[in-house]
Amino acid sequence: MTRLIPTLALAAAIVTACATDDEAFSGSLEVNTTVPRVSAAPDDNHSNQQTDGDNASAGSDAATDDDPSVAPGAAVGPSGTADTAEFLLVDISIEVVVELQSPIDAVVAPNGEWWIAERGGRVRVVDPRSGAVGDTLLDLNDQIRAGGERGLLGLAVDDEALYINFTNDRGDTQIEAFLLDETGRPGEGVVLLTIEQPFGNHNGGALAIGPDGHLYISVGDGGGSGDPLGTGQDPGTPLGKILRIDPTPSRAGGPYAIPTDNPFASRDGAPETFLIGVRNPWRMSFDSATGDFWIADVGQDRWEEVTLLLGANGWGLGTNLGWNLREGTEAFRGDRPEGNVDPVFVYNHTGEIGGCSVTGGEVYRGNAIPGLVGAYVFGDFCTSDLWAISVASGEVVFVDLDIAVPGGELVDFSVDPSGELVAISLSGAIVRLIPS
Repeated sequence: MTRLIPTLALAAAIVTACATDDEAFSGSLEVNTTVPRVSAAPDDNHSNQQTDGDNASAGSDAATDDDPSVAPGAAVGPSGTADTAEFLLVDISIEVVVELQSPIDAVVAPNGEWWIAERGGRVRVVDPRSGAVGDTLLDLNDQIRAGGERGLLGLAVDDEALYINFTNDRGDTQIEAFLLDETGRPGEGVVLLTIEQPFGNHNGGALAIGPDGHLYISVGDGGGSGDPLGTGQDPGTPLGKILRIDPTPSRAGGPYAIPTDNPFASRDGAPETFLIGVRNPWRMSFDSATGDFWIADVGQDRWEEVTLLLGANGWGLGTNLGWNLREGTEAFRGDRPEGNVDPVFVYNHTGEIGGCSVTGGEVYRGNAIPGLVGAYVFGDFCTSDLWAISVASGEVVFVDLDIAVPGGELVDFSVDPSGELVAISLSGAIVRLIPS
């Protein structure tokens, strides 16, 4: 059965939740129920996007921001979310679909095939019904430095190409487009951009095609503890950002173009930048029904965070998510920056729900579990527990789904060709959420 953190009304900008059962959360979970309107993305001892455990003092020494205000904007939630009463009754199981070697991301191709990436560099075709593994579409093993937080990290696809985010043999981030051939499968590769990585961790790695047709790229702050290079707040570097480009791999004039409304398209700063102030955004997704933009950013030592940016307000174009001035909803190394948007949900490393490294998810839009429709399903790499957030009628509800991915190392959520939600474990298992 699901375990519920009670519904939180918009009576205050930031509220601390308490459990309804006998287990207290001791302030370990906070929900920012204001979704702001906006105007206009070294520790190799962990296997993927983990926190810097050898730098515990940095987060613990951060002063708490006593200012209860939030960024300007109306207290609104996304449309099309789950009905709260139904959402509370969700009871879910999982079934193993297939096991692969270090799977890390998956996409549904325009030709209807299900393509699943392995961190070592392969992209494979999998039958979502039988779990049979078919052709290997790509094998980039000889081009990729894998291990720790490096490797083939993210996929996205549109009608023109399969896009891949990986760390190349020098350890730098490389975004490459593989043009789809007449059969709808990836063929010729075109390098879109390469980003030098100063350390081995915090590479980000997520890709997503936005409702505007552009390619969104999550790039971490470059690694080290506490953002030692100050990249999160530096507009001159693509590190510590969510980037947005118009990919044009088959067209004359270059492999991509800069959207004209990008914040630094016509002034000093990295022109690919869409928003700034992220640490290590490990998964981001757009709600297929509303266009709302969800970003999960791995924290330093205390707070893991999930941010919601409404599609109706430009998906957060030009906003500042705070790092390294802020971690979660607290001050870290400075004051609240201009244009700051706080996360809609944070949890800490010592609280009752546990965990240490957030894995971002997807808004459920499938048919098998009606009570989950409109809920954002996500989890934690360290515990592999699956959770959900519903935002509706001015309220935020958090539910522990009481399920963990077998084998641990939860690295991704995606959908299969029928639109049902799957969770991916780096240890091998890809599981589908089903009703109990």
